[in-house]
Amino acid sequence: MSTMKAAVFVEPGRIELQERPIPEIGPTDALLRVTTTTICGTDVHILKGEYPVEAGRIVGHEPVGVIERLGDAVTGYEVGQRVIAGAITPCGQCHSCQEGISSQCGGKAMGGWQLGNTIDGCQAEYVRIPNAQANLTPVPDGLSDEQVLMCPDIMSTGFGGAEHGHIHIGDTVAVFAQGPIGLCATAGAKLMGATRIIVVDGVPERLETARKLGADVAINFREQDPVETIMELTGGRGVDVAIEALGQQQTFEACLRILKPGGTLSSLGVYSGKLSMPLDAIAAGLGDHTIVTTLCPGGKERMRRLMEVVASGRVDLTPMVTHRYKLADIETAYELFSHQRDGVLKVAITP
Repeated sequence: MSTMKAAVFVEPGRIELQERPIPEIGPTDALLRVTTTTICGTDVHILKGEYPVEAGRIVGHEPVGVIERLGDAVTGYEVGQRVIAGAITPCGQCHSCQEGISSQCGGKAMGGWQLGNTIDGCQAEYVRIPNAQANLTPVPDGLSDEQVLMCPDIMSTGFGGAEHGHIHIGDTVAVFAQGPIGLCATAGAKLMGATRIIVVDGVPERLETARKLGADVAINFREQDPVETIMELTGGRGVDVAIEALGQQQTFEACLRILKPGGTLSSLGVYSGKLSMPLDAIAAGLGDHTIVTTLCPGGKERMRRLMEVVASGRVDLTPMVTHRYKLADIETAYELFSHQRDGVLKVAITP
């Protein structure tokens, strides 16, 4: 039996490199030879046992690769073609997909998130892509793996937070947390037409990166109270849209407190505990606030559009790749990324 190297969730606190069989494919699948992938904050939630996946699952959901084999029913693609697949791999056929909420494929919460969750993922030498017809997107000539590496997840998620916040031209937007997804939300807010973007983080380097991606005001929460500062900056009015990109009670509540009446809180965080909404922060439920959540939009058309943004030069996310490791060293990469050492933003993993 042919085998491959793969990063496998063993138990909370332990992901290790193992030898696993190369996946078999069915008629609607494709087998990708992974050329570049990365580690996501959600993978760290899995590592810590904060998000449950079964023991033995190959992790990872952000593949850039080359088609190795195609199922008999898959048309329009060729073996050897460079492609990406989104972190979300919807079927394209169910009622959720047809209603335009393909991230919730099958009518199940997070049903579109299969790779590294309910099926084996892509932190491996090979990965099976389900429903390949709906999920493979050719990489345009001239774009490198690292240029499109953010498209499958953090770019789609961050932009989705801006899109679901229904940002209008001239809006004031605040983005709490400038990790990889928050930085993409900042870039997305700029593309959507926000004319005043306020970002909050405690790492000066991330605040500087946010400025390069479109932030107008950068607040270091270690030096000043972000709620008080934002309310002063807006003359007590509050922001039109607040984007929460960390997944903590403190930042969620702060977003509520700086939101204008009738404003929108767009939540991107992965929460691992109970959330509460103080009565004063939501005007006792009478402030006409909107709270929306987003799971990374997927599918081949979404990926095509994101790569068009990259190809146009309107957004360059390659500086977010701060570290590079071979798949053989992925356990070291996890240790670095999970502890957020050495200024890490994203890690490129190459088999």
